[in-house]
Amino acid sequence: MTETEKKKTDSEPSAADLGIQTDLPKTHGEAVTRLADAMLRYAIWPAVATIVVGIVVASVLYGARGGVAALVGGAVAVASSLATWWLMRKTAALNPMMVMTGALGGFIGKMIILLLVLMVLREITWLHTRSLAFTMLAVVIVWAAMDTVAFRRTKLPTLIINDDDQ
Repeated sequence: MTETEKKKTDSEPSAADLGIQTDLPKTHGEAVTRLADAMLRYAIWPAVATIVVGIVVASVLYGARGGVAALVGGAVAVASSLATWWLMRKTAALNPMMVMTGALGGFIGKMIILLLVLMVLREITWLHTRSLAFTMLAVVIVWAAMDTVAFRRTKLPTLIINDDDQ
């Protein structure tokens, strides 16, 4: 045991002794990746539950046509949300400003793509347009709400300072 280690163990309690979380991310990319994974974990099951509710309600109100449309709307919404998760993971190692640009650009792009998909799918006569649209909207809102919950509950440092910066 070196003298520095001996001095540290004799006089100061360790971070674990104080209840301080020591598995915090060391880089910004690691923090973004951890947040993306938490967002996926928090959002996937509420989104699936929302799709199931949409399918049941649309099937009761509009029959099989409504149920299928709700399933398609939910699937499109989940696919777009998974694309956002993928984008976060792919841009995580970039400069933090680029990550924010990617996130905001991805959100705007996602909304535009969802609008275009809805416009294309409404022309398919065997799909009930309102069931598709309302389920898609509900899933996107639930996913965004759960992303917010995940962000609030995930313990990440506000600033990550590299050893080189000190």
